[in-house]
Amino acid sequence: MAKRSLTPGKIRGLQATSTDGIFCILAFDHRDSLRGMLKPEKPEAVSDEDIVQFKEVVVRPLVTHVSAVLLDPIYGAVQGISSGAVPGNIGLLVALEQTGYVGSSTARVTALLPNWSVSTIKKIGASAVKLLIYYHPDAGEITDKQDALVKKVIEDCRSHDIPLFLEAVSYSRDAAHPKNSPEFAVLRPKILRDTAERLSQLGPDVLKLEFPVDILYATKEADWRKACRAVSDASQVPWTLLSASVDYDTYRRQVIVACQEGASGFMAGRAIWKEAIDITGNDREEFLNSEASRRLEEIKTIALREGRPWSDFFEAEPLPENWYRQFGSKAR
Repeated sequence: MAKRSLTPGKIRGLQATSTDGIFCILAFDHRDSLRGMLKPEKPEAVSDEDIVQFKEVVVRPLVTHVSAVLLDPIYGAVQGISSGAVPGNIGLLVALEQTGYVGSSTARVTALLPNWSVSTIKKIGASAVKLLIYYHPDAGEITDKQDALVKKVIEDCRSHDIPLFLEAVSYSRDAAHPKNSPEFAVLRPKILRDTAERLSQLGPDVLKLEFPVDILYATKEADWRKACRAVSDASQVPWTLLSASVDYDTYRRQVIVACQEGASGFMAGRAIWKEAIDITGNDREEFLNSEASRRLEEIKTIALREGRPWSDFFEAEPLPENWYRQFGSKAR
């Protein structure tokens, strides 16, 4: 596969969010879902300030173990910059989308966060944009609508010379067979493979994907490897593994298999820090500084050893003589 040429801003963004070409990223852009985690019995009692403070408490000790952190614009990104919880030597990805989706559970459409844009993400000094879409490659007009949104965001990122990390979360189109059903589990490897193929052709810079098998029903590692390799073969861009809601030990096994079969790292969320929700004070601090930090170091070591660097996919575009005049003219 021929390498795709990237502009200086995109190259710089990928450099800032990776270590030796591998993405080792802490994901913490949760919003309403975090409110529900903090107080399941009464989420409305969780204030905005509660969320801001919890994010800072978690992020501050963990960012030193990763190449970058993914945060939301409401409770995390600017607050992390202002407080110093996200230091300047750590890459910063910022989410673009609204929480949840529009439409029915079997026909999901993504909406962008109001009064927020690629331009504002670039303006606050972020390294990259993250867009989450719910996606089924065979949903007809809904798929086309999601593709159109992705294309628009890709064009905005190109205009502002900032990389796009595109996260795709699968769903079932059949209400009788939800995502956690054995019927959907049979379809999942193909859905993830086709998702990687279709979305990577649109031109994002990195994909953030689920593990392509349901481990409750596919227990053989050989099946895990086959599905991950199929995703890698289908994708024209690097892909990283999200953690969803699996426990850490399971996620570590998934990172090993995914990276050995062609993934370019991880974007890990709850598998790393979710226990911090149920403990407070010194116990929470101890957990984050010990066990959660150990987890990140462990999967980072795995990813750096086994993962495929993004430089296998991209190279800096050639610079013609007097390149700065042309580049300056484009920028204007």
